[in-house]
Amino acid sequence: MTDKNAAPTRARAQAFRFAMPRPVRITGRSSSITNSFISGIVPVVQPTEAQIDEALEILGMSELVVCSYCGDAASEWDHLRPLVVGQQPTGYIHEIHNLVPACGKCNQSKGNRPWREWMFGTARHAPANRGVTDLRARAERLEQYERWGSATRVDFPAVVGEELWSKHWQNHAEILAMMREAERTVELIRARIAAASEAAARELET
Repeated sequence: MTDKNAAPTRARAQAFRFAMPRPVRITGRSSSITNSFISGIVPVVQPTEAQIDEALEILGMSELVVCSYCGDAASEWDHLRPLVVGQQPTGYIHEIHNLVPACGKCNQSKGNRPWREWMFGTARHAPANRGVTDLRARAERLEQYERWGSATRVDFPAVVGEELWSKHWQNHAEILAMMREAERTVELIRARIAAASEAAARELET
């Protein structure tokens, strides 16, 4: 490590002396369960090499693949149109016509927002908020990409039938209800452990 880098590193180390782990809440995983119930039914269509080449050409990335939103190094492919909105599937699927290269920072910041609204918005880590200068050119590339081919959109209830679709979401509701019940049990356990710890501490003081 050079002397130039040593001082900031020491300063960060001094500022970060301790961090207490936060208690885990079972119900804090509810959104992950919901996403699993949706992602688990969304079809995956593998692209051909020719489709990947064409996609990158439209995005101007035939030579170097970067984040479509900000231009940083790409680490993943993001769904241009979200798969989930309001805890319900939008009908879009995993396919090349709905995927663009992205960096992790942009992917996490964008979430399920419409890409243009987010890109030019004030969300944390949004390109406009980070001062990315060539946004309009990037937006034009993404508009061209949207016009390329036709993104598949599935009407899940119509395809699988109302009865099976209702059963799927009934399973989802039952799991969330069990998680809430489990959380109540956890709270009782925590309370008893805390009471026992306090009693033990009082005994030591006497």
